[in-house]
Amino acid sequence: MTRSSALILRAGRFKLVAFPFLLGALSVLGFAPFYIYAVPLVTLATLFYLWQHAGSKRAAFLIGFSFGLGLFGFGASWVYVSLHDFGMMPLPMAVLATFLFCAFLALFPGLSGWLQAGLKGASPKTTWRLLALMPASFVLYEWTLGWLFTGFPWLTLGYSQAPSSPLAGYAPLLGVYGVSALLLISAGLLAYAYHAWHKLSGHVWMALASLLLLWFIGAALQNVAWTEANGKPLSVSLLQGNIPQDIKWREDRLSTTLASYRELVLNSKSQLILLPETAIPQFLDNVSPDYLELLAQHARQQGSDIILGLPERDFVKRTYYNSVISLGTSPAQSYRKQHLVPFGEFVPLKPLFGPIIALMQIPLGDFARGEPTQKPLAVAGQQVAMNICYEDVFGEEIIRQLPQASLLVNVSNDAWFGDSIAPRQHLQIAQMRALETGRYMLRATNTGVTAIVNEKGRILKQAPMFHAAVLNGTAQGMRGSTPYVRWGNAAFLALLGGAFVLAIVLRQRSSRIT
Repeated sequence: MTRSSALILRAGRFKLVAFPFLLGALSVLGFAPFYIYAVPLVTLATLFYLWQHAGSKRAAFLIGFSFGLGLFGFGASWVYVSLHDFGMMPLPMAVLATFLFCAFLALFPGLSGWLQAGLKGASPKTTWRLLALMPASFVLYEWTLGWLFTGFPWLTLGYSQAPSSPLAGYAPLLGVYGVSALLLISAGLLAYAYHAWHKLSGHVWMALASLLLLWFIGAALQNVAWTEANGKPLSVSLLQGNIPQDIKWREDRLSTTLASYRELVLNSKSQLILLPETAIPQFLDNVSPDYLELLAQHARQQGSDIILGLPERDFVKRTYYNSVISLGTSPAQSYRKQHLVPFGEFVPLKPLFGPIIALMQIPLGDFARGEPTQKPLAVAGQQVAMNICYEDVFGEEIIRQLPQASLLVNVSNDAWFGDSIAPRQHLQIAQMRALETGRYMLRATNTGVTAIVNEKGRILKQAPMFHAAVLNGTAQGMRGSTPYVRWGNAAFLALLGGAFVLAIVLRQRSSRIT
């Protein structure tokens, strides 16, 4: 091999693998805890430019796959923490499992690249791929990941725009996927502007003007009040027990955990007191009735209600659930988690994956699903839409309890992720749910991030991570419906279908011109 051909080979590998991988890794800066929402706009525009000049479907797939590997490899690296540090999976297997998981996810942006390059007439001179087909094919994979194999929409790019980006103004209309689509369209416009500037075309100003208009409208939408206050604000206390995950389920530490939460509850004087997911690591039927009565009596004496997370059993069905129960002034109620985490809360395809899961020390790893038609909890004078941990990742499931619900409440145990970026990412997801629904989101977690988020997705207060704390504040119940509450993802899917139709029309027009 000659020196020149070796240099060409290296340049090709950099363009197809290393550079897209770097772009994907940099895209993580748009998400919490960084919140640099402009970074994904630039990285996606660069990805689209690479796709535009890939030259083949194979090259476009490799570019997309490398981008995805960077995005998920850095953005979802916390999977290793769950598997190894707390699941006790041997280090080599945890590294391999994390890599395979991220590589599987990376297949989807790879397939997006293959899809957009697979149509005839896709020459670098055409614009329809940048303006319609690339954004549509990319957001199609994000939406698919939201339901395939029960769904994993964790790093959907729309989340990177919450809550400060002008594009976040579209969240109450189109949801997180719609925000993703508009971010991708923006990236296409930016890539087209660069292409036009490089070709000395006057269309560069048209592209930039369209981009600015799209973002200006989003900024204006942020000032729209889609919902209104419902009654007076209520006082809330969000409890963060900070029980380390490696001792949480140990029998010899149960009394200490019960004492910690008893003290936190008795020191809380608010109208609504929230405890985290499985705050009590004991089945409801095994918890001392005197302990529960002590908590309930404290709530009744001050006219308040407590929402408490713990597992409960159904002896008739021989199943158990990840649940919350209410104690206090209002009638006793419960909610059972319905969207479970694969491999963490239930085992799919047990004959295949059962032996692998057996290597991990996950307590209560085979929960049953709660009913999808559960109603809001009527507590503290509010209608509370409950969701437990991972459930708040699924916007269309959250709105099932709306517009009846006036508040959103998420109880979580993000201790599984240690001091990684996952708990911060989870908080940003909660911020998007608040934006979509026009509701406050209250988050009570074991180790953090415990926070009060208003209806605009802004964090009003949050507790320091890895400290036992009571976060006291106020929350405003809201009423009314955002367009997203009424339509769900239907408006986004219409936008997605329109983008594919536009791509076909522009392709045909481009073919006639060329």
